[in-house]
Amino acid sequence: MILQMTRPVQGGLRQERKLEATSNHLANADTAGFKKDVVSFDKVFKANLNTDFSQGQIKPTDNKLDVALGDQGFFKINTPEGIRYTRDGNFSLNTDGVLVNQNGYAVQGANGEIVLNGQNIEINEAGEIMVDRLPVDNLDIVTFDDLTSLKKQGGDLFFYKGDAAADEKEPDRLVVKQGALEGSNIQVVDEMVGMIDHHRMYETYQKMMQTFDEVDGKAINEVGKLQ
Repeated sequence: MILQMTRPVQGGLRQERKLEATSNHLANADTAGFKKDVVSFDKVFKANLNTDFSQGQIKPTDNKLDVALGDQGFFKINTPEGIRYTRDGNFSLNTDGVLVNQNGYAVQGANGEIVLNGQNIEINEAGEIMVDRLPVDNLDIVTFDDLTSLKKQGGDLFFYKGDAAADEKEPDRLVVKQGALEGSNIQVVDEMVGMIDHHRMYETYQKMMQTFDEVDGKAINEVGKLQ
């Protein structure tokens, strides 16, 4: 029965991994710029996660420090671990007037950290920043030819597996929208339906394993009686 038991065990593990991904999607449904994962399995049943970079819905916020990317590109964030990339434009100013993300890490401009001292902050569709009608900096927005080299780090950050400095490029289509945020690309109803399906399949595999275990137990007991 070992071979027969192996199949439902593998099937149960696959459904468990899908449930984990779906749970993570639902937990981040309201995270700005969050991108869903697509779970696949190789020949040895190892789970692989591929990020779906499709566009999320753009939602107006009327906060001038919120910035959404309407098409291609990623904001660059300077973290203690190095440069990271994000679609989450939920920014604010720290006590020094530096533009930062929600974790307090500096958003990168063409000249490094972006310092904004003034009242009227404007960001146009090209990512140019003006304060009180004077140009200050440009948001450093980049993309890559191979997005599969971007790997998740937390809910909204990505790190690049490769030579980021060499592979960064300007987006062919850049649309920056001030006073708005890109929502996640999660469809909650679809994820809920998927969670129910995965849970049912997991229970099916569990029942199969219990059945094989009972058959094994019965066979062992009967052999013992014959002796």
